[in-house]
Amino acid sequence: METIKKSTLDYLELIRNNNNRDWYLENKGLYVEARENFERFAGEVINKITEFEPILKGLEVKSCVYRFNRDTRFSSDKSPYKWHFGAFIVRGGKKNGDKLAGYYLHIEPGKSIVAGGAYMPPKPWLEAIREKIDEDQETLESILKNKEFIKYFKELDGEKLKKAPKGYPADHPALELLKFKSFLAFSDIRDDFVVSDRFFDYVVSAFHAMKPLNDFLNDY
Repeated sequence: METIKKSTLDYLELIRNNNNRDWYLENKGLYVEARENFERFAGEVINKITEFEPILKGLEVKSCVYRFNRDTRFSSDKSPYKWHFGAFIVRGGKKNGDKLAGYYLHIEPGKSIVAGGAYMPPKPWLEAIREKIDEDQETLESILKNKEFIKYFKELDGEKLKKAPKGYPADHPALELLKFKSFLAFSDIRDDFVVSDRFFDYVVSAFHAMKPLNDFLNDY
């Protein structure tokens, strides 16, 4: 079983503090080693979670892992490289993140997370989710109250509207759920746990606890 190596976290800390092309090229070997470690780990996670998400069988890890170069076109921060590794595990790979809820793994010194759900779903999908909540809020509430979900994620997270969305009354019984613009859940992970031999099983178990939420969000 693959584990996240301390050297992978060390590299991400180094690139954060030496974020320029010259340093990156001079230390390309460290990058390759770190990325391969992350991809092997993510690949083993994908293989394991197909036991409860068989639709992911055959999914290639390269289609889930985000590129390391930053898109600086619209940012005042022109640092060329990220200082984290991330993978969004979903049917068809990360390109389907605007269509389907999935599972997210993020490795970053001091800020690693295991997460999932739907991030800023486009209007048609968001409206479909709200319609589903309107019709069946009890199912979503039961998912969020499940002890396994609470064990890993505590609560639903994401940006929210300040008022009721258009078409819904201000006294709607599911108002707080309807206000969500993203439907996310996060579990923050300490660095020492990320590099432990317990992290893999934690990720798989957390994603298993996430599955009912993703199923609800994808049923549209």
